[in-house]
Amino acid sequence: MKGCSHRSRSFRTSYSEIFVSAHTFLGNEPWKHCYSRAKTPSVAHFKPGPMKMPSFKQLTSFSDFRLRDEDSNFVSAERYVKYLHEYCDKFKLWSQIKLSTTVVLVKPNIKGKGHTITYSAKGTGKQKSWTCDAIAACSGLHVTPNLPEIPGLEDHVPLVMHSSQFKSRSQFGTNKTIMVLGSGETGADIAYLAVTSPTKQVVMCHRSGFHFAPKSRLVFCPWGYTQCTLTVPLDNARASLFDTAYVHPLLRNSNALWTFYDWYVKGILWLNTGTSGGFDQIVGEPSPEKNHVSKIFFNKSSKASPYISYPYRLNSKRSLVDRIRSDIIQSPVPSTNGRQIGLAPWPESVSSDGEIHFQDNGRPKFQRVKDGNIKPDIVICCIGYKQTFPFLDRDHYPTAEEANRPNSEIHGFLRPSLGAIPPLAEMQAQLWILSIMVPERVPELRPEDEPHYRARIAGSDMVTIMRAISSIGYNSAVGFAEIVKRSWERREWRLAIAWALGVNVNPKFRSRGPWRCDGPERLLETEVWETMCRRRWFFDHFLLSFLPMAIFGSLSLACSIYAMLYHAMFDVVLAVCEHGPGTIPSARVLWVEGKLVLHTTTSKNR
Repeated sequence: MKGCSHRSRSFRTSYSEIFVSAHTFLGNEPWKHCYSRAKTPSVAHFKPGPMKMPSFKQLTSFSDFRLRDEDSNFVSAERYVKYLHEYCDKFKLWSQIKLSTTVVLVKPNIKGKGHTITYSAKGTGKQKSWTCDAIAACSGLHVTPNLPEIPGLEDHVPLVMHSSQFKSRSQFGTNKTIMVLGSGETGADIAYLAVTSPTKQVVMCHRSGFHFAPKSRLVFCPWGYTQCTLTVPLDNARASLFDTAYVHPLLRNSNALWTFYDWYVKGILWLNTGTSGGFDQIVGEPSPEKNHVSKIFFNKSSKASPYISYPYRLNSKRSLVDRIRSDIIQSPVPSTNGRQIGLAPWPESVSSDGEIHFQDNGRPKFQRVKDGNIKPDIVICCIGYKQTFPFLDRDHYPTAEEANRPNSEIHGFLRPSLGAIPPLAEMQAQLWILSIMVPERVPELRPEDEPHYRARIAGSDMVTIMRAISSIGYNSAVGFAEIVKRSWERREWRLAIAWALGVNVNPKFRSRGPWRCDGPERLLETEVWETMCRRRWFFDHFLLSFLPMAIFGSLSLACSIYAMLYHAMFDVVLAVCEHGPGTIPSARVLWVEGKLVLHTTTSKNR
């Protein structure tokens, strides 16, 4: 049996190790496999200067090889690439990876089973073929630049580039007007670099708003105290018990959890900064239909925020309530030294003299820029990439939205709102390999569960999907009773507490199931526990752990009792209809596989 993966470097490493070691977990014969690269850039190519990864290191680490304790919470792109090299060294993967090799074409075998890959090695110009039984197309999100269609942009602006072409501040030049198209993390990073360089003017354009968020939880700064530090990383602050674990389907299918978090996030932001639109974000909040935590794509590159808010902060009239609030609690606002980033709607066209004409989005900022005579010297397009698969035979392979061909997978094409891509990609790889090596161990997926494990390309909730894949996909989610038992056996109470209050990290789902390994319990007791200890008692432990656990734990229990009684009454009615009048129902409450079950029996009244 053979398998082939065509992917970018950041995912190829973990995928290769899973393939190499799969037979030791699943008890089958080892597969032969190869990994090739088709002009897919590494993560380091896209991060200008010393910018750091937006996700916490516990989430960007693979489950079987963690980043070092001495690494910062948010590692640099260069450090992450070095980590991937260390991963390949540890698991001896280099012999399984073919670099500088372009996959030219993938098509089904003539006999209808398996695939034929045509590839060429750099410098040789010769094409070769290789056959395999399964293929994963994992070429990455950041490959084909996406460029906007704006009339006159290419013709009347001196320099237009995609963010993938931007490498350093020196490209801004001196005394130039810089326009950034896009308000995501890359756009905000580049706008910040531009405004802190010797530029003349910086303008950032957006379509439907954005939401700045700090990388770590905010600390309240009372009475003008300015030496406040950030605590736990934002994507590692949620408890899992009654949030993703032990949530009744009736509650899970509602929006109640998200409504609670929406109130919490906007309330904390207002108390800290006086605005609920984003972190120190007076303007540019998402449109009303998208301004909800369940729909927001959190932008953690928030260094640009004070520069965007600066002109609005100067001219805004503060209410008495806001003045009292800021006198008591206020996150420090960094000085911009008079520098600012202009915020504008999306460009509609560019005139022959290079002036930008903007779309009227009905927001106040349009009035500020419509007569501003903005003529950029450089436009940097930060609107992401297109997901294309030019190497797939389009006559035989579907798009990502249509993918259902056996033993083929379009893998890793997602971007969570909070969290990181690598842990989701790793779990996708585990589930896919399990399904093709030992398909009998993958349960039948119910259509009603699909919304909870189906990942969107952008904006997916990482912790929810991880829990769904582990519990629905291959039964590796450990129950609370089992984790308490293990804590008792290990005489280590931190294990159960970290399981309940800690975020869903990959090793948490490798203590049972087909991918079980040694070490997850120890990691929960140390790495996850240490992060939990940095949480504040009231604003983190109480408001984000104990309070939602009390509310939603009680609601889940109420839903369970309601569903149990509903089904019991249905069974009684069914029994009466089946056996006729005079049937005497009796019931017992049983504990079956960690759930309360009402067992009913009937007898005939003689």
